[in-house]
Amino acid sequence: MKPTDMPKEGAEMTEETEHMIEKNCAKEPEEENVASVGDAKEMRVVVLTGFGGLNKLRVTKKPMPEPLEGEVKIRVKACGLNFVDLMVRQGNIDNPPKTPLVPGFECSGIVEAMGDNTTGFEIGDRVIAFVNYNAWAEVVCTPLDLVFKIPDDMSFTEAAAFSMNFVTAYMMLFEVANLRDGMSVLVHSAGGGVGQAVAQLCSTVPNVTVFGTASPFKHEAIKDSLTHLFDRNIDYVPEVKKISPEGVDIVLDCLCGENTGKGLGLLKPLGTYILYGSSSMVTGETKSFFSFAKSWWQVEKVNPIKLYEENKVMAGFSLLNLLFKQGGGGQVRNAVLKLFSLYNEKKIKPRVDSLWALEEVKEAMQRIHDRGNIGKLILDVEKSPTPLMANDSTETSEAGEDEEEHEADNDNKERMPFIQ
Repeated sequence: MKPTDMPKEGAEMTEETEHMIEKNCAKEPEEENVASVGDAKEMRVVVLTGFGGLNKLRVTKKPMPEPLEGEVKIRVKACGLNFVDLMVRQGNIDNPPKTPLVPGFECSGIVEAMGDNTTGFEIGDRVIAFVNYNAWAEVVCTPLDLVFKIPDDMSFTEAAAFSMNFVTAYMMLFEVANLRDGMSVLVHSAGGGVGQAVAQLCSTVPNVTVFGTASPFKHEAIKDSLTHLFDRNIDYVPEVKKISPEGVDIVLDCLCGENTGKGLGLLKPLGTYILYGSSSMVTGETKSFFSFAKSWWQVEKVNPIKLYEENKVMAGFSLLNLLFKQGGGGQVRNAVLKLFSLYNEKKIKPRVDSLWALEEVKEAMQRIHDRGNIGKLILDVEKSPTPLMANDSTETSEAGEDEEEHEADNDNKERMPFIQ
């Protein structure tokens, strides 16, 4: 299901500023909900009231922001939902921001207004944008260099599924690991948004072999996108070595924990291991220090001398840190433009798992927690909540340390009414 692209909208002038949003964040949610639904100066947002479980998320009203100098104001059509958003909710990230906050780092929509000294866009342009939080809202304002016009044939849904997943996959494969003809790649969580982006990008290079791990219930749906696919609950190392005794050229690891040592052990000489996530540290609904410590101690101590002797490369990649802490906007822009060319050539296409209303954010996040998605989950700002949600996954998960076994039985994940 893909939303129909909406007509281009004109600018809607309001008096509130982004400062007022911060000021009003401190209000009690009950007080905020008193606002009139018809007030054009208000917008719906998803608010994280504190770190913890799904009960910390709610949809409420906030004053609409106006763009500052160098910023673009966007009427949001769709937002991306990523595993990192789950980690933010739990406070399971380095130096988490203060709550309450509006989560979300990517969105697609229509340019509605521009701040002073802002050029390159016109009112009504269809765009995607990176946002340093605040993306899960009807309107966002973000710096000019984080906004990109999308191809004419790309829907808002595809666009929201595009930016973080494909840029992450592209930069890891081509900027960090230098993927070339004839190489081999191992990617974990092959059925997720990044995993599917990796598989598609590998197909643009001749003779690349792609090994992937995923939950068994996803295999039928994604088997054609990879060369070899393994059950994520088994020891994949001997299975890979049966096929490629010398190992692989690139390992892309979003799990961490014991997989770090396994990944390094599978590398060929001059191979590259890239850590881009740590989902093994997320087990229960809330942050677990036991789980964090367990995953930390499972990571083998890396000896630089051993890397030197074995001619191996160990790297890390965080798109959000590159964008918002390390001034990497220029590198990201180059990647986006190259990816748009591949999209226009019909060599890549974002895979969307399901669409959710803002009011269904808890159920959407539960689906990510359960590793139930095949491709990207999207918050569709204009979608109305479906009544089926009342009988669906409204209860929260209490997954414990035996999550690997729990995830193995996921045949019931085909439960969502708006699967793509």
